[in-house]
Amino acid sequence: MILIMADDMGYADLGCYGSEIHTPNLDQLAGDGLQFRSFYNATRCCPSRAALLTGLYPHEAGMGKMVSNAGSTPKPGPYQGFLNEQSVTLAEVLKEAGYKTYMAGKWHVGERPEHWPRQRGFDHYFGLISGASSYFELVEEPRKRQMVHEDELWFPPMENFYMTDAFTDTALSFLEKHNRKEQDKPFFLYLAYTAPHWPLHALEEDIERYDGMYDKGWEHIRRQRYERMQKLGIIDGRHKLSASPTEIPRWESLDNPVAWADRMEVYAAMVDRMDQGIGRIVATLKKQGKLNNTLIVFLSDNGASAENIDGRKLHDPCAKVGRPGSYLAYDEPWAKVSNTPYRKYKSWTEEGGIITPFIVHWPDGTHKRQHHQTNAVGHITDIMPTCIDIAGANYPEKFKGHAIKNIRGESLLPVFKGDTGAERTLYWEHFGKWAMRDGDWKLVGGDADGNVRLFNMQDDPVEQHDLSQQKPAMVDKMKKAYDNWAMGVGVER
Repeated sequence: MILIMADDMGYADLGCYGSEIHTPNLDQLAGDGLQFRSFYNATRCCPSRAALLTGLYPHEAGMGKMVSNAGSTPKPGPYQGFLNEQSVTLAEVLKEAGYKTYMAGKWHVGERPEHWPRQRGFDHYFGLISGASSYFELVEEPRKRQMVHEDELWFPPMENFYMTDAFTDTALSFLEKHNRKEQDKPFFLYLAYTAPHWPLHALEEDIERYDGMYDKGWEHIRRQRYERMQKLGIIDGRHKLSASPTEIPRWESLDNPVAWADRMEVYAAMVDRMDQGIGRIVATLKKQGKLNNTLIVFLSDNGASAENIDGRKLHDPCAKVGRPGSYLAYDEPWAKVSNTPYRKYKSWTEEGGIITPFIVHWPDGTHKRQHHQTNAVGHITDIMPTCIDIAGANYPEKFKGHAIKNIRGESLLPVFKGDTGAERTLYWEHFGKWAMRDGDWKLVGGDADGNVRLFNMQDDPVEQHDLSQQKPAMVDKMKKAYDNWAMGVGVER
């Protein structure tokens, strides 16, 4: 089985979810597999990765906020900043079941060596321990150059290094080595791309493919995506296009529209290159005769990022956008496009921050489904129990002498096989922003004004009509449920 995670990629950034970006390989996986309309992550890099790996809410795994610095000594608990000993990773569980376990890419759930992937169940690893880096070189400073190189494994060349390709190449080397030496054993590969997380870095050949595509501006592209999403059946008439914040200027008012179009061209090229790599993975599995029996799952760790990184002062104004020396993000206006039609962004608990594309390709397991799209609601904590269910593995009560917390997610195997899915009760909290979904109802809080907002997700999936004043009893009921959950997982009050 293969889990593929994109980094800071929005809901509408793939062709099969309405984008103009060229992603034929993921589109093919979705067309031949299963595409979720309502799948959720855990708002941001570290919490989502912790939830994916453990099947727990982030606080329960020690990752309620972000990773702790490698030189710090954090207090043990929900915000310690690395995976705790009361959690077990999917790699650890599958390894106990006889799987070989591989990882390439971004870790971001523990900075100290004792918290790295090979200490949490992965047999082999190459990647980025921290959250972000240049795509064109590996920083030589020891804390940043964190990778594992073993003589019997292929190692990505440093000449013409590009991080997305390096992760793809490493994953391919793992698959090829496994096929040669471990063919009798099942495998688990976790491929965690950093693309398209800032800095905006891409290869010239990929950037050229998008030359001029964004010259009409963000309003135009967003409207095009919205219309395409409707035609594809990803959204319907209930999904009204949310208004753009007043902080986003009209394209016609810009002094430098070409520079802003350039940023989006690079972002698109980053997504494109990731898709090319996934195509190479698929081609290798097909050549090995394993494609139909290999579960492939794709998702993003959070919604698109509206972050501005100018304050880091790492950008060389003489460098071409997207090339070595540049260090930019695409900022809120383009993030709004990536999250079409939803509100808000990465780190928020509105839909724009937590809804993700979710693609499942597993012909031998999903062949009985009549439709390739589903309205079933899923959550990132579901990945652990689903993989355990498929593998026939056992989730332990104890691991390495430590009591393990009860898994939170639910197996999606019935949905993969054609079930419509059950109503879900789900929770989020990150740096004070929080939300709860109970069936069709969603309560959102954490604003500076202290107000909560209530939405009926069946009627209003874009969260445009606050019903909190009309339904105070529902608000009270859900707020109490949220408070109980928050106390149980250790949310800061």
